[in-house]
Amino acid sequence: MNRHLIDKLADGGELTRQELARLITDDSREISAYLAERANAAREQIYGRQVFIRGLIEFTNYCRNDCYYCGIRRSNDAVSRYRLTEGQILDCCRQGYDLGFRTFVLQGGEDPYWTDERTCQVVSAIRQSYPDCAITLSMGERNRESYQKLFDAGADRYLLRHETADSEHYSRLHPAELSLAHRLSCLQALKEIGFQTGCGFMVGSPYQTIDHLVEDLCLIREFRPQMVGIGPFLPAANTPFEREPAGSSELTIKLLSIVRLLHPRVLLPATTALGTAEHDGRERGILAGANVIMPNLSPLEVREKYLLYDGKIATGDEAAESIRHLTASMKKIGYEIVTARGDYLV
Repeated sequence: MNRHLIDKLADGGELTRQELARLITDDSREISAYLAERANAAREQIYGRQVFIRGLIEFTNYCRNDCYYCGIRRSNDAVSRYRLTEGQILDCCRQGYDLGFRTFVLQGGEDPYWTDERTCQVVSAIRQSYPDCAITLSMGERNRESYQKLFDAGADRYLLRHETADSEHYSRLHPAELSLAHRLSCLQALKEIGFQTGCGFMVGSPYQTIDHLVEDLCLIREFRPQMVGIGPFLPAANTPFEREPAGSSELTIKLLSIVRLLHPRVLLPATTALGTAEHDGRERGILAGANVIMPNLSPLEVREKYLLYDGKIATGDEAAESIRHLTASMKKIGYEIVTARGDYLV
């Protein structure tokens, strides 16, 4: 039994790579349940039973990159492309603020249209209109000067998933012009500038091994991001990986617990991908140590166009209009959705 490894981790001890691998590969229900129990205790000690909601605004599905797993990759001609205007983005924020959201997450592909000037203008407008709200950006790789401008314009947080911490594995998921080294340099720049910085990885992506997952956990342990986003790999149509099997939601939930114990103060979402893979995935994620959910504030007519993977939730509890249902589902498992900004607690 590996309960002693969980206790060691929960008590602040550092597991070796071999011990982390043992914990990941132990698929007994007892171990998963005990992991979740200790992860919940760690989360509640810092954040209580509060679940922070972020209003997700998917503002463009244009992307210059051709990542092999992504449904909005540039070579996917089947995608119906769109860009929201500044006015539409502000309308989403207005609706979200009235619903109680105090964090807005602008997420999009690496769209050359969204220059520093255009993006800073939108960020400044949101900051001026909603000074009590946090602004999170998820726009991929940019240079340090660009990140600094976005920060100076009023952005607080930046999400940039590293996807995998192994450079060879990274090269098997991305075209040659993208590299793990550059991705990590972007993450370092973001943190140095002062962003609350988020990284993250896919679980069960093609060619992934247990050693790769261990590397991901070690990266999180060393980098100490303020946010970590992980979810199961889900195949997308018209991509090189469209026929690959989906990642395991069970393993994803277990890894959420491990991440919570590795880094107790982290802001940890129960992701849309997890909610897509399992009808109760987000609830199970919260019960495993997560404390963030990101409902969709995007206009209804574009939600089904931002398809990073097949079957993505676009209506129901993922829609901001159904926030009451989401509140009820969290209350049912003993948690409370709150309207605070939900900043990382140092």
